[in-house]
Amino acid sequence: MRRTGNLQFGFPRFHGALRYIVVVSAGIYIAIVLLSAFTRQAGDQILALGGLFPPAVGHGWIWQLVSYGFVDRDPWHFLMTMLAVYFLGSAVQERIGSRALLELYLSSLVGAGILGSVFTLTGAIRPDIVFGAGAAANAILMVFYLLFREAPIMLFPIPIPIPVKYIVIFTAAVEGAYFLLSRFALYYLVLLLGLVTGYLWYRFLWRRASLSAVVQDRVYGMRNSYHRWKRRRAARKFQVYMRKHQHDPKQYFDEYGNFKPPDDGDKKDGGKGGWVN
Repeated sequence: MRRTGNLQFGFPRFHGALRYIVVVSAGIYIAIVLLSAFTRQAGDQILALGGLFPPAVGHGWIWQLVSYGFVDRDPWHFLMTMLAVYFLGSAVQERIGSRALLELYLSSLVGAGILGSVFTLTGAIRPDIVFGAGAAANAILMVFYLLFREAPIMLFPIPIPIPVKYIVIFTAAVEGAYFLLSRFALYYLVLLLGLVTGYLWYRFLWRRASLSAVVQDRVYGMRNSYHRWKRRRAARKFQVYMRKHQHDPKQYFDEYGNFKPPDDGDKKDGGKGGWVN
């Protein structure tokens, strides 16, 4: 797989999973803004229900592991995050497909949320409320780098193309510095974990099979194993029945428990038909 290339960003296609992610996120953000304008209490309640708060997750509010990526209260942070998801996610979607991009987006939110919540159990990380899709945007940035290692990116307002590897390093360094200066705030830890989950998704999920394909293969494999077990069980019962009636089961079954095909002369159609086990 070729991992290099020059990408020039104009306005990429707005389609597939990328469109649903941006439209749903924008719709929820606008709803929160409108509710806060009329009744601030309702807007704050949505943020409290949707934001990632590890103690609440520990008490069963597991939807927060996904919902925190779709609620935000800072307009500048929301705009920058969605622009990053749009421009970087469009190139990633063209390479890996719409379904894989959606899996990357959701699995990075869940993975970063779970790891961040676990780290708060150590007592070193403050269990603050986390909002925004920064973890998913960082995961997309990491996968973009792994797919297009030498691709330059134009960062507004700098009119100079910068290799994506330096943007990844700069992002990790700035967020790491804020993490230390904020005395180990959970928000910045979740952002850093977004880079980690993006790498893990690329390394262990997408390069072998998509997450949905893995689940489907497991389900179909279990179903086929069950049907094979039922066939063997029925064959054993029939062998017992044949022995009780003084017939030799070897005349009808092979060593694998399958029925032996009849001779062509014994077939009703004179040997024209086939035999299926």
